[in-house]
Order: sequence, then C-alpha cells, then structure tokens
Amino acid sequence: MTRIAVVGSGYMGGGMAQVFALAGHPVVISDATAEIAEANLERIRLETQQFEEQGLFPAGASATIAANITAAASIEEAVTGAEFVEEAVPERIEVKHATLRRISDANPSGIIGSNTSTISITRLAEAVSHPERFLGVHFSNPAPFVPGVEIIPHPLTSEATITAVEQLIEGSGKVGARVKDATGFVLNRLQYALFHEATQLVDEGVATTEDIDAIVRSTFGFRLPFFGPFAIADMAGLDVYAFCYASLQEDFPERFATPAILSERIARGELGTKTGGGFRAIDPARIPELVAYRNRAYAKMKALLDELGPSPFDEPAAESQS
Repeated sequence: MTRIAVVGSGYMGGGMAQVFALAGHPVVISDATAEIAEANLERIRLETQQFEEQGLFPAGASATIAANITAAASIEEAVTGAEFVEEAVPERIEVKHATLRRISDANPSGIIGSNTSTISITRLAEAVSHPERFLGVHFSNPAPFVPGVEIIPHPLTSEATITAVEQLIEGSGKVGARVKDATGFVLNRLQYALFHEATQLVDEGVATTEDIDAIVRSTFGFRLPFFGPFAIADMAGLDVYAFCYASLQEDFPERFATPAILSERIARGELGTKTGGGFRAIDPARIPELVAYRNRAYAKMKALLDELGPSPFDEPAAESQS
C-alpha cells in the first residue's frame, strides 16, 4: 500500500498520519470541514518540528511530514483512490456509521480500518460495502510513540486484508497483534481490569491513589515493557501463582478464583521456566540467556527512569519529602 487517508484529524488521527508519513507514505487527512483539516495540518507540522527539535523524531522529520501529509477539502476527496483508509472520528457508533458509509461510497475497493477502542467491529462493518475489506486498527495515544497496535478482524474480514494491514503496521515501525472482535478487545479489557481493582483498593482503604500508582510503576508495571503477564507468570512459577490464588481466595473466593488454564498446566507438570513448559514454552537451555536479558532490561529501565526524573505527577511529593 502507498496512498493512505486518515479521516478525523485530531490528536489520534494526526498522530497516525505522522506514523504513516514518516514511514514514507503519502497521507491525506480530512475532517468535518476543510477548515478543521487545514488547522490540524498546521498543528501536525508544528508538533513534528517540536518533536524533531526535542530528539523524539529523526532529523529531517519536518521536511518528510511537509512533503507527505496534505489536507483535503472533504472526506470524499481524501479517500478517493486511497489504498488504506483509517477512520478516527469520535467514539459514537452513529458518527462512525455515517462516516464509514461516506468512506465506503467514495472508495469501493480500498482497505478500511477503524481506530475504535470499544465499539464492536462487526457492528461497524454494517456500514461498509464489501465488509471483507474492513477491520479494526487500534492505535494508542500518543500514536507516534506507543508502539502497539491492535488488529481486529470481524468474521467476514478476508485474510488478504489482515495480512496487508499487518505488513503496513510492521513497515511503519509498530508492533501489531491480531485479536478477535470481543467487547473491549484486549488492551482495554486489561487496562480497565487493573483500574477497577485499583479503585477497589482505594475504596477499601488499603492504599492511597498516589501509593498505588507508585507500586504499579515501580514493581510489576516496571516489568511490563519487556514481558507480558504470561511470560511473567512463567518466570515466577505457575505453582507459585496457584499458591497466591489460594491465599487471595480466603477473602475473595469469587474475585480471585483460580483460572482453569492455570490449573490445567499445573496438572500436566508445566510450571513455567523451571520445567521449560508453561504459557510460553522455552528451551531450558536458554533460561540463563533469559535471566541475563531480564536483569539487563530492568537495570536499563531503572537507569532511564533516573535519567528522566520523576513525572510532573510525582514531583510535588518528591519535593515535600526532601
């Protein structure tokens, strides 16, 4: 794919346009009016210049963005002839349906993606002609800097469409992960599960919001850039996880019921890296290599955090304790 259109030029749409443009694609943005699209194009150019000056974008990024991103007078003008169209309008199904119909009518053959974070892809596909070319392509904010992208087909999405989008995402320097069309997909199911449990801890008086944030970012959250929850469980030991579940069940028997997929693996003697098999099987001969990678990664993360210093959220607390 070469020519790309982004419909909805706000911060998410503009960020995605930057990603594709920096990867070498001509990108046309559009919005509710030509004036909004033009104003957002100026903002995108200014942001790109600032990011380049701050060392967040490569040298020459401003010139690349100026050459590769243009604004169209209408949605129809933007999407006509585009090989890939990304919809990034507000998260209301009626707005998305109306926009997808306009895109679909003006572009009967290009691949269409939606940046929805919560709405069913199957329901959104109702507004698209030839729905086999439609799927969810969910970036996270800020799109230029967060690498992960959820790729969400619905039952009628063709394999050729999925493969083409996976190649586009990978070629743009992002990490694509294919997930099924389920409520909340993966990102928000996990994100809101954590947030919900955090609010429970505050309501129960276990810890303050500040202390919970400190614990998350400096303990298990510290590991998450390098390892997902299944790899972390394997390294801890699945038998250890089972013991912890049993302890939690003393006060929260339903909330922390032991997952069946955990019990099944333990019953088979698959306890994680200590046995070579678990959720993420690994050759036992490579465990020293894994441990060395983990230690090096965590040390570098600590050094990076020390270099950056506390976030503006945490600076007042740091000053008050000094």
